[in-house]
Amino acid sequence: MGTNADNVKEIKGFLPRSIRYAQDINEDFSEALASFYTAVWEDREDGLSMKEKHLLVFSIACSNNNSESAVKILERLKKFGATRTEVTDCMMIAAWTGGIQNFTDFSRQVLKQMDKLGF
Repeated sequence: MGTNADNVKEIKGFLPRSIRYAQDINEDFSEALASFYTAVWEDREDGLSMKEKHLLVFSIACSNNNSESAVKILERLKKFGATRTEVTDCMMIAAWTGGIQNFTDFSRQVLKQMDKLGF
């Protein structure tokens, strides 16, 4: 495992499957993908906090009706101290941008996971 992949593990807390799969294909490809993850998720002065980044990707996942991803992101949001109100604001924004049908589709699974995680 290269240094970029190690950085991703440190930043994200785990090695994303895409990087593991890329390692099986080509080391250079894996390193490039890991560099992309690092660029997106590392802390930068005056940048978004990890909580804010996860709130954004949560809202986007919901807006795209990607319930599976949204449910996984809730665990990260809990870790970074997001409140129930912040999460529900993101759900409402997702309904605004993705449409009410997407909201109907993703909200059942997301609300169930929120209760499970204690939001």
